[in-house]
Amino acid sequence: MEESFIENILRYNKGKIGTFYYTYRGNTSWNAMVYTGRVETAGRDHIIISDPATGKRYLLLMSNLDWVEFDERINYPDFGISEEIQAAMIESD
Repeated sequence: MEESFIENILRYNKGKIGTFYYTYRGNTSWNAMVYTGRVETAGRDHIIISDPATGKRYLLLMSNLDWVEFDERINYPDFGISEEIQAAMIESD
């Protein structure tokens, strides 16, 4: 079972176009950047996106990622909750 790490959520949204907001601390020339592109793949420490207008590909580090926006519904993995946990949640209400 996969966990809900950012890279797994991005993998579930492979093929979607998103806007990726980045901050680069200590950089006086460009300390913030915005990238728009199609999610190609994601790893534990990186994302690869492609710009559909130019075909340019970006390898972006997760360590600088602030947030991601999609103009459509975000797919999120359904990890399922066991019946025992569901029953315990109902009992605690």
